[in-house]
Amino acid sequence: SSKYNQTLSQNRANASVDYIVSQGIAKQRIVGKGYGETKLLNECADGVTCTEAQHQINRRTEFKVICPDKK
Repeated sequence: SSKYNQTLSQNRANASVDYIVSQGIAKQRIVGKGYGETKLLNECADGVTCTEAQHQINRRTEFKVICPDKK
């Protein structure tokens, strides 16, 4: 279900945050956001027949690095 996929996605994001924090980055500098099936990279939404490899493309973790302006 959509709710289940959202939960899985958020858990994946939380695990990524935990790993980054375990590597010495301060937790207050990290934000984890799971998007469930709202930001798919292909057509593999609920009810669409796809291969496991196609589904795997959407099970990902992305990072955005934002550097503040230095003055």
